[in-house]
Amino acid sequence: QVQLAESGGGLVQTGGSLRLSCAASGSIGIINAMAWYRQAPGKQREVVTSISTDGRTNYADSVKGRFTISSDNPKDTVYLQMNSLKPEDTAVYYCNAESRWREYWGKGTLVTVSS
Repeated sequence: QVQLAESGGGLVQTGGSLRLSCAASGSIGIINAMAWYRQAPGKQREVVTSISTDGRTNYADSVKGRFTISSDNPKDTVYLQMNSLKPEDTAVYYCNAESRWREYWGKGTLVTVSS
């Protein structure tokens, strides 16, 4: 089993920045990739960015150039640096870890961007 714990959410003004963290614990050796998803009110959960254990990253078009995923160790802790935040970035942000057999989810952290 893998446990994920997000932190760093909060309220920020348009144009501001936030840094989210996701700490993984448990059987982290089985993790192949980690990602950040978000779910805005009334919308489906969507992938924001991901990072594999070899460091490859992917970003949703809506956050390219503004968000950066990084990790001290892709199987341990991942970060999401969010710059130039917009009201449409308001959502609950979830950490996700993928193993060969299943996915794991954190409980989420709320990011609110005021206009």
